[in-house]
Amino acid sequence: MTPIKILWVDDEIELLKPHFLFLKGKGYLTTACNNGQDALLTLQKNTFDVVLLDENMPGLSGLETLNEIKLSSPNLPVIMITKNEEEQIMEEAIGAKISDYLIKPVNPNQILLALKKLFEHKNLIAEKTIINYQKAFQRISKSINELKNHEDWSDFYIKMLYWEMELEGLDDLGMLEIFQNQMKEANRLFAKFVQNHYQDWIFNQSGPLMSHQILKKKLFPILKNESSRTTLMLVIDNLRFDQWKIIAPIIDNYYQKEEETSYFSILPTATQYARNAIFSGMMPLEMQINHSELWVDENEKVGKNLNEEAFLKLQLQRNGMNCKFSYSKITNLKAGRELTQSLSNHKNDDLLVVVYNFVDMISHAKTEMEIIKELAPDNRGFRSLTLSWFKNSPLLEIIQQARGLGFNLIITTDHGTINVDQPLEVKGNRELSMNLRYKTGQSLSYPPKSVMEVNNPKELQLPAAHLNSKFIFAKEQQYFVYQNNFNHYANHFRNTFQHGGISMEEMIIPFVIMRPR
Repeated sequence: MTPIKILWVDDEIELLKPHFLFLKGKGYLTTACNNGQDALLTLQKNTFDVVLLDENMPGLSGLETLNEIKLSSPNLPVIMITKNEEEQIMEEAIGAKISDYLIKPVNPNQILLALKKLFEHKNLIAEKTIINYQKAFQRISKSINELKNHEDWSDFYIKMLYWEMELEGLDDLGMLEIFQNQMKEANRLFAKFVQNHYQDWIFNQSGPLMSHQILKKKLFPILKNESSRTTLMLVIDNLRFDQWKIIAPIIDNYYQKEEETSYFSILPTATQYARNAIFSGMMPLEMQINHSELWVDENEKVGKNLNEEAFLKLQLQRNGMNCKFSYSKITNLKAGRELTQSLSNHKNDDLLVVVYNFVDMISHAKTEMEIIKELAPDNRGFRSLTLSWFKNSPLLEIIQQARGLGFNLIITTDHGTINVDQPLEVKGNRELSMNLRYKTGQSLSYPPKSVMEVNNPKELQLPAAHLNSKFIFAKEQQYFVYQNNFNHYANHFRNTFQHGGISMEEMIIPFVIMRPR
């Protein structure tokens, strides 16, 4: 292992020789300078891993030296050492992005601890994470088979997301592979659970909170109690729970979380069905029967979500919600910026609903664009891309402005998505639906044991185009491919993000209520 090289800058450098010897014994090599100017010259000629910098020196002060170091080597770690405990000095040093701050007199063990924090922090965390996951592994494996209801599954999924994000930060790919195998097994059992209970959830009201119930159960009580304050409801299309977790710390700067819960997307976990269910407060079959003028069938060649505002208006009226509301759908950068410019116009609204489509666009773009495939090859990349987009998006500006205007904030989605890698051959007629995670139509041929099949769609409150139409849903990481040119399309869609089927990633989704800080 290459020794870590230290540049120690202190006008009383002769007094520190015992420290140098101690650090040498621990594998650190120290070069000494007794003033800031010499230190800058030394840094020009040599490479170091860290600088230990005295704050109080004659000539070029520690803070002045620090600023010069950061100009030439912005990523070089600097540990400031000082006798001065003035708050202003500390703030200036921290503002210049120092790595640590020590108060004189310092003993060798203090220095060693600071260096370990700096250089071994990642390794120490990794070792602890691996040990903790190894301890949790058996508990997780056992608990998968003991999950009895939807609350158990929601709690389990959130815990698994925690471990996924912890393990992905490690260099140990073996641990991540073990986790992924656990996740696959969990999704297999989750699909079995949904298959056994979904119909009861719909007809007996025995199940989780679902798409068609979410506004009535969660939003409307807020509107009744908060009549003097605008509620901004953001429906971010295709926002998985892990993606919410990755953007939440940014939003926490502006809003305080009051409630973070999960609810279940209806089947199919596709925008046409799930988001229309949110805004109508109805299952798809109910929408078709009661509002045929608004419902668009699967095989019609027009947009399937063009009537969300009308559905929302009808649901508000049906539930006696006499409130002033506005609806906006953001599908491009221009529309997002226009809303940021006009947000203050909505301060007299009771409810402002904003549907934001960008995350879904990332998901679909991965299928067709090689650059997106490279940027988001897996869940980790998908989260990273989501975070990068969010930090630079009009959506963050909307949230910032909403906080300034005193709006309540609700963040939710219509469904999630899953990275697929198991192609299944399916056959059908020309009217067979195009989605890769579910199919509906006549004369369907498929491996029956591999899918959830629904021979009578009315049993799940789903519309049927024909008397003998059925639905099939993909489970786990499956996706449907036609028999014609099967290998080509199986490869084309492998490792892409799809939705419409049954998985924890698609069905268990966030609903978050926040108040302005």
